[in-house]
Amino acid sequence: MNFLIKLKKKTKDLFIKENIFYLLFITIIFLLDRFSKLKIINNFSDTTYYVNNYINLDLIWNIGIGFGLLSTNSSLLYNLVTLIIGLVIIFLLYFFIISEKLDKFIYSIIIGGALGNFYDRFVYQAVPDFVDLHYENFHWFTFNVADIFITLGIIIYLIRSFLIKD
Repeated sequence: MNFLIKLKKKTKDLFIKENIFYLLFITIIFLLDRFSKLKIINNFSDTTYYVNNYINLDLIWNIGIGFGLLSTNSSLLYNLVTLIIGLVIIFLLYFFIISEKLDKFIYSIIIGGALGNFYDRFVYQAVPDFVDLHYENFHWFTFNVADIFITLGIIIYLIRSFLIKD
């Protein structure tokens, strides 16, 4: 009986230590996103900054979800979308907790980015997007650092789903 109690405590301690690493990773992604957005908001709000022939930094405020989808002036729809995003983050946190190491890493990337954009929806009532990829007159959707991490996490998740069978 004593052995089972010690094993349970050791397993719990390992679980907590493992999750602390990934929670730190989520925090780092969130802080990278915050830092980049604050730099842009404080320095580039009125101008477009030319980086090279393919990238500009140009602040726009996105009131929709990814790529400006569901943009609306309706506060009811905005709040409903924000609530749904919050619920999705809660589900991702649940899957993060019950997952193994590789999936924890993937969920950490997505959650870190999602929390960055979710924070902006509360603080600014919009998400600051500023990376403008373009080729001549064709411009891709403007995005931010959080979007990069969310997209990267989803791509890794899809690759993992197709290539690694449990």
